[in-house]
Amino acid sequence: MQVIASQMRTSHNGTAVTGTGPDSNVGMAQCYGDLTRDDCILCYAEARTVLPSCFPNNGGRIYLDGCFMRVQNYTFFDQYTGPNDTYVCGNATKHGERYRESVRRAVAEAVTEAPRSRDLFARKEMVVAGSNKTVYVLANCWLTLSPGSCRACLENASASISKCLPWSEGRALNTGCYMRYSDTNFLNPLPTTSSPNHRGKIIAIVVSVVSSVTVLAVALMIVIYIWKRRYILNKRKGYYDAKKLGKMLNDSSLNFKYSTLEKATGKWDDCNKLGQGGFGTVYKGVLSDGREIAVKRLFFNNKFRAADFYNEVNMISSVEHKNLVRLLGCSCAGPESILVYEYLPNMSLDRFIFDATKGKVLNWEKRFEIIIGTAEGLVYLHENTKSRIIHRDIKAANILLDLRLRAKIADFGLARSFQDDKSHISTAIAGTLGYMAPEYLAHGQLTEKADVYSFGVLILEVVTGMENNRSKMVEYTDSLVSIAWNHFQQDRVEEIFDPNLMMHIYPNTNFHKEAIKVIQVGLLCTQEAPSLRPSMSTVLKMLAKEDEPLPSPSNPPFIDEKTMELNDFTDKFRYYQSGDDSGSVATVSHSHFFPR
Repeated sequence: MQVIASQMRTSHNGTAVTGTGPDSNVGMAQCYGDLTRDDCILCYAEARTVLPSCFPNNGGRIYLDGCFMRVQNYTFFDQYTGPNDTYVCGNATKHGERYRESVRRAVAEAVTEAPRSRDLFARKEMVVAGSNKTVYVLANCWLTLSPGSCRACLENASASISKCLPWSEGRALNTGCYMRYSDTNFLNPLPTTSSPNHRGKIIAIVVSVVSSVTVLAVALMIVIYIWKRRYILNKRKGYYDAKKLGKMLNDSSLNFKYSTLEKATGKWDDCNKLGQGGFGTVYKGVLSDGREIAVKRLFFNNKFRAADFYNEVNMISSVEHKNLVRLLGCSCAGPESILVYEYLPNMSLDRFIFDATKGKVLNWEKRFEIIIGTAEGLVYLHENTKSRIIHRDIKAANILLDLRLRAKIADFGLARSFQDDKSHISTAIAGTLGYMAPEYLAHGQLTEKADVYSFGVLILEVVTGMENNRSKMVEYTDSLVSIAWNHFQQDRVEEIFDPNLMMHIYPNTNFHKEAIKVIQVGLLCTQEAPSLRPSMSTVLKMLAKEDEPLPSPSNPPFIDEKTMELNDFTDKFRYYQSGDDSGSVATVSHSHFFPR
């Protein structure tokens, strides 16, 4: 992944091969042809967060609406079709015969054009005759294919995607290519280029204008240029704020020299590597004064995401709570963007509750204390007076434990400030599958209730010791939320308590009641409708107060087929076992990247 990441920073694709024999890893990632470089890096980072859900299987595929990733233990670069090729239909709206004919024509033109292009990419827009509708088509082959293989793949994909008609949208997910049609414009704007003839005309016009216009016209052109320049600069996220914040950070106690952090981590020695997420790698470091620190090297160079980086530092440094990991500073002047946090030797919660041996270290009292501490940290984020913050990635891996095994919320890379005058934030989807609220996953609408949903999943994991990621729970066919819901309905909640809690051997009435209450609170937090989920302050009261009456939870999402607008997409976008791929698991994911 690191080899591919370095390639993706300068191009739209990357390949890598490591290891030999059955232990080899062959990887490939590619963004679609109309994605910008920055958004391509973001899409690749999102795919990296999904990939670990394929383990411990020896391969997987990830299809996002902005990019594709595949990893196997054998070479697959020249494969263009396979037994697991599939298609997904968006069955929200049906259209008539004219729409179908326009889709077929646009798809056929894309199939012809893509193999002829240098980047094996094509996109089409076609107005449906006699209507105000337009068909949008995108086709892209992986650059490891030959033009002939690309055409064969797209012909196969076009045959598959035509089965979605007369529905308004369809996607073909093939071994060597991706194709999509829709009545909604999901295409990204392409930079305009001028042909030599056009350039000649422009030069002639400019010469004639310069020779004939008055000083007033020249002055007008200067004014227009200045206005356009300011407009472009203002479009860059927080450009002026970034410069101002950068200077402030360099002059403040938050600033660390790059050389200091490089020395503290032994020049980024792998022995000091603590872990890696979708947005960076974390190392343990020791400063010259003996202080231990956690150093996060971000994948994005601050030259490209300066405003986001500075605003993230500004946001995190403005909050301080006993249940939040403390930001010690950052480095923004060196070749990389780096964040420095306090070091917590017990690492993250997932290393305990999902481990058959370490899980015994956390008895019920410790687990309940961790749940309460996490809830208190979220209440502070959601309700602090400076700025309300939505974390967006609450999960066991982002709950760190101090020496006394107390919870501290970490990793604010996806956090967003949420102003009081807004009901929700519309944003590109980012986070961890299995923890994202349904309204956020389907529509990109972000409120504090998205964190409440993630917290609900988290506390169900703490009580049961089961991971919500279905690919790691081979013995279960349902998600953890579904399992908890079914047991709650049948009054058999104690059957899913983590065996490491030893409640069946050493029964304790109070602990038993608390654990059942936590399960019920978890189900209240994971209800499908955001309005039914309690706020985090209410959740904390439910957990902390003894004999607090709790309402009955309603169905969690994805239980009833009619409850989710995108349920048919969800049914298709599942993990599926490969028949001829040496037992690989192909992970198909549905996400949006700007503006797609």
